[in-house]
Amino acid sequence: MTTVLIVDDSAMVLEMVAEQLRQQGMSVIEARDGTEAIEKIKVTPPDLVVTDVVMPKMNGYELCRWIKNNSTTKNVPVVMCTTKSEEFDKYWGMKQGADAYLTKPYHPPELLKTIKSLLRG
Repeated sequence: MTTVLIVDDSAMVLEMVAEQLRQQGMSVIEARDGTEAIEKIKVTPPDLVVTDVVMPKMNGYELCRWIKNNSTTKNVPVVMCTTKSEEFDKYWGMKQGADAYLTKPYHPPELLKTIKSLLRG
């Protein structure tokens, strides 16, 4: 079964995305910030990470850099899903190693398509 880690400080977003992925038969791990995400990744490396950018303790850019610079997780796809929608934000997200960058509000089918595409990749 595919495991996806969702990292967002909004309980509503966590619940919404988790439900959407569970309906597709995926296993979901949730974290509220980058620090919690790293602790969970160390225990159970996911197949893919969906992360917000603006979060307390450790933001999504820092989390993405950690994932991509870690030998055991460097090949885990990272999808940034954030309200930061300026061209520079997207550029910076991709520079950190993100495999995809979606802006909120996003369309659920778009997120699903992106996730499935990266998992096939």
